Amino acid sequence: MIELTGEHLTIEQVKAVVFHGEEVNIARMSIENVERSHMAVKRIVAEGKTVYGITTGFGKFSDVHIDRKHVEELQIHLIRSHACGVGEEFSEEVSRAMLLLRANALIKGHSGVRLALINRLLTYLNQRIHPVVPQQGSLGASGDLAPLSHLALTLVGEGEVFFNGQKQKSAEVLQACDLTPLTLEAKEGLALINGTQAMTAQGVIAYIEAENLAFESEKIAAISVEALNGIIDAFDHKVHEARGYTEQIATAKRMRSYLSGSKLTTVQGEMRVQDAYSIRCIPQVHGATWQALNYVKEKLEIEMNAATDNPLIFDDGEKVISGGNFHGQPIALAMDFLKIAVAELANISERRIERLVNPQLNQLPAFLSPEPGLQSGAMIMQYCAASLVSENKTLAHPASVDSIPSSANQEDHVSMGTIGARHAYQIIKNVNKVIAIELICAMQAVEFKGIDKMANHTRSLYEQGRTIVPTINQDRIFSNDIENCTEWLKIKAYH
Repeated sequence: MIELTGEHLTIEQVKAVVFHGEEVNIARMSIENVERSHMAVKRIVAEGKTVYGITTGFGKFSDVHIDRKHVEELQIHLIRSHACGVGEEFSEEVSRAMLLLRANALIKGHSGVRLALINRLLTYLNQRIHPVVPQQGSLGASGDLAPLSHLALTLVGEGEVFFNGQKQKSAEVLQACDLTPLTLEAKEGLALINGTQAMTAQGVIAYIEAENLAFESEKIAAISVEALNGIIDAFDHKVHEARGYTEQIATAKRMRSYLSGSKLTTVQGEMRVQDAYSIRCIPQVHGATWQALNYVKEKLEIEMNAATDNPLIFDDGEKVISGGNFHGQPIALAMDFLKIAVAELANISERRIERLVNPQLNQLPAFLSPEPGLQSGAMIMQYCAASLVSENKTLAHPASVDSIPSSANQEDHVSMGTIGARHAYQIIKNVNKVIAIELICAMQAVEFKGIDKMANHTRSLYEQGRTIVPTINQDRIFSNDIENCTEWLKIKAYH
């Protein structure tokens, strides 16, 4: 059981909830904070004070006063009108993460919602009721309005949810689970949708898979080093300590560990003086990606525990401040950085694939073919990798450099962070396929050099990989091998 405080949620805990079904509850101290904040909103309504989103309209309508008798009606109009999401739905994993992150933000006690509302979010999590949320339609400020509106709709019995593996109407699932649709009270609709939880949820899922990819790409690169009789000296600790980057040093150390005991690696001057950059510079390139991943993780964990709606309530309602914590710029920049950093893992991987299949760059059969000429072997696998790498270059264009004013120029700078998070995840899926292709080619290549000469670590990965993709004895539909290997590598991220 994971206890939410609004302060200490980690990516590892998100992983436990989203992928392993760990149940969630609320810390007692946080319950008290939520209740005090809700009482402050009730007082604002009772006293007829003018406070944004509670007794006023939204965006450009912030100067329109709303009578207290309409405050509940205001909230339901808000989420219905803002539910303008389009396109394919976010995965159920992202939907689960959105529920968790929204609940954690509301638990901080700055949002003025009822405890019952937060409990309903956690009920959805614990009973695996996942709102259907379209991916497109968010500007990333004022938060993820459109995606979160689709989430909020399900709480009032509208919209759709995934339940028991099927997309169903929310009202029907609530009835089946003996749950009564909520009626939103003052500020609750706004508190649900005015935040960055769609981009952050997708960002967290992307990070989890990217971290796994970074580790797996090094292990796979080690097999490629063996298949190409790479020079081990390039990974010497003295080289990397001389530069000083912690992540580069750590990557080189892992490469030495993976290749320890290998009889396929060489030393300087044995076969050649130095290797190509895609072999020699693995610690420098992969290490730089790790620097970016560390930055992204830090920003995500801050945002996961942030109050991101507007206005925020402080000092038991003595201060109610309209600010801009819903603005997704910190996550937008982090997602753009993630895109570039992970795309580079594929860029350098594709260059290793080329060295594995090009007979002018190795001492292996052309395209690793069992019968060069009659059979094409891995020729078109390299084409596929090159295509994915090129696609990544277009997706890596930073979303955060764009901004379009909205709400009659009241909201005149936006982050596009959700676009960045979505594109980051697409790049990660592409990178997964590229390193899967490298693994297929590296396993095939190392067989020509002698698997009995492999290091223990690389031999273990080879043997595991061969349970997924058999040796290429003749040409076959390699698309199936690529997809199977991709899925196998992806699944490792969730364990």
